[in-house]
Amino acid sequence: MGMEDYAMDTSTSKQDNDFSKEVDEKLESFKGLDVKANFISILDGLYSMEKTTRLGGDAISTGRVLVAINFYKLIGIYKKTFIKMGMEDYAMDTSTSKQDNDFSKEVDEKLESFKGLDVKANFISILDGLYSMEKTTRLGGDAISTGRVLVAIVQLCYNAENWNGLNENILVFVKKRSQLKQSIVAMVQEAMTFIDRMPNKEEKLKLIDTLRTATEGKIYVENERARISKILAEIKEADGDIAAASKILEDVQVDTFGTMEKKEKVEFILEQMRLLIENEDLIKAQIVAKKINIKFFANNENVDLKFKYYDLMIRMDCDTSFIRTSRHYQAMVETDMEFQTVERRQKMMVCAILYCILSPYDNEQNDMMERLAKNKVIEEIPVYKHLLQLFLSKELIDWNSLNNQYKAELLTLPVFDTNTKHGIKCWKELRSRAIEYNIRIISNYYTRIYLNRLSELLLLNESETEKHLSNLIVAGTIKAKIDRPSGVVNFAVHHDLNGKLNLWSNGLKDLMQLIDKTSHLIEKEHCVQQALFQATD
Repeated sequence: MGMEDYAMDTSTSKQDNDFSKEVDEKLESFKGLDVKANFISILDGLYSMEKTTRLGGDAISTGRVLVAINFYKLIGIYKKTFIKMGMEDYAMDTSTSKQDNDFSKEVDEKLESFKGLDVKANFISILDGLYSMEKTTRLGGDAISTGRVLVAIVQLCYNAENWNGLNENILVFVKKRSQLKQSIVAMVQEAMTFIDRMPNKEEKLKLIDTLRTATEGKIYVENERARISKILAEIKEADGDIAAASKILEDVQVDTFGTMEKKEKVEFILEQMRLLIENEDLIKAQIVAKKINIKFFANNENVDLKFKYYDLMIRMDCDTSFIRTSRHYQAMVETDMEFQTVERRQKMMVCAILYCILSPYDNEQNDMMERLAKNKVIEEIPVYKHLLQLFLSKELIDWNSLNNQYKAELLTLPVFDTNTKHGIKCWKELRSRAIEYNIRIISNYYTRIYLNRLSELLLLNESETEKHLSNLIVAGTIKAKIDRPSGVVNFAVHHDLNGKLNLWSNGLKDLMQLIDKTSHLIEKEHCVQQALFQATD
């Protein structure tokens, strides 16, 4: 029915006629009728009355008729009629409704009669018999028997090697009027078992495409659709089309599935992450990664998924955030020893230390280095323990000494592989971190220093020294000012008036507390000595 008639606004227009009496008579005439048997005639009568009252401008009567229409739609259990009228959303879910009939015996007899027949020679006759039985069970509301018949039909097509018939029947039965959801699930699950057994890649892709079309938009087969999509993505990846494989899985939102097991969800999301990273779409990969709650890895039942997750996170963060990369390695180090070898744990610990050192200095980075230094695993790798201590001490790091002592060892690691852009970047960052560390140490011991002297201590020329110093000042790591004409760097902290007042107030408070504590100790000692003197008397 066209919706243009509804465009008229009768909510505020003047009422032209009063159809309340006619509506009363029409509604009264439907009382006592069998809704299922007279569903079409009742709705036709109500639609006709609704049009009359609406065009007549009687808003109240029109509202009563619309309420009646919705009422009869709700109580009308004739699902076949709903679908015929294009109102599939009102169709009743008969997959979980009460079963009207039980055709299990008839189905057993029918399937038994086909045993021993040549499926290729008798394909048409067998298929016709199954079609007839499917219609009977479907209209009778027997979901289990209908599912058995549909499974038999797809098995028949497969055994007869009728691949076109297999695809066509799947699509036809999914679109059948009053089709039962439980039976569709059974058919789709059976057809999925044929994917790996198809004679060639072309037929395999056709079957996958058919199943994806049949399951599209159907919540009750969302798990099956996700698994089929994963198979298709694997095929696309094997063909070298990473972008297409990533797109296929990206469209499947398994995090919203209510019936899929949590472990399978995590496996699917990890595969989505991997393909997005392979496709160099790191922004989407980060969004997908947030769908996984790391509490899932708290127990030891999913250690393999835990390692896979953190490996992917490391690949994603290693070029953008050294501190997060270090945190990922630490999470793997903390896994129980029974699930990893000593060698693997030591490698993870080495990477955790190195990426922590490579991170720009802040409170989090400093705290992480302190915690790494207290980790028991670090005792197993003394070389890197000493390297970490260099960045925790309050002494200047001699880059030439560090270079001679550690370079050969560090260049053997993937982190500093000079054949990769990442390795070259990390080596440059290590040099920068050593320079920045030295500047911070110098700022603790000097209030003013000549720029040439600072360059001498850092083993840099003045332009490089000024560059690194400026970066630290801008980042807020240190407070300093550079007097270029005089070539002096001033590390003294300059306070404003409020800052000076607060500094004086805090100093005075500390002084009074110290005086009070001293007076208390003197009085205590005086009392003790007096008591001893009286005791000797």
